[in-house]
Amino acid sequence: MGTREVYEEKLRNGNLHHDPTINPGLGTPRCPRCLSLLDADSEKGEWTITSVLHDATAVAGSGIGAMLSAVHGCNTGIPFLQNRLKGPKWLPFVVGVPPLLMYSGASAAFGGYVLPKFTQLTVTSYYAASSASHYGISLLTRKIEEGHISRVEQEKRR
Repeated sequence: MGTREVYEEKLRNGNLHHDPTINPGLGTPRCPRCLSLLDADSEKGEWTITSVLHDATAVAGSGIGAMLSAVHGCNTGIPFLQNRLKGPKWLPFVVGVPPLLMYSGASAAFGGYVLPKFTQLTVTSYYAASSASHYGISLLTRKIEEGHISRVEQEKRR
């Protein structure tokens, strides 16, 4: 039974929102809504994004951080040095490149750390808000149905 079949079976059984989908052949737990791979965190007792998604967002964050800091450093740092340093035209670049590389490296490390954490926060917040809204809607629906049923029963007694 493949992942899609397991997902459809869980849809039919009605326990989709409580259990991660587990593919019997591979044993990989998946999110019941988006079918992305999940890892069980035994220390916290919760599900987290897999290392594949974490690694991909870390690479993307590193690239974005390095690129943005390099562009920012070239647009602000080099002109700053050109106005302050007197001498040949290549001197501001020779003086400015080592700090620019350190700034880009620090920004790449920061982006590689922050983007996976932000992704985890976003996914977790989305699922928390989604499940809370489903819970609120089901409570409201249940209350409306109970009110309607009690009204119908009162009308039958008359």
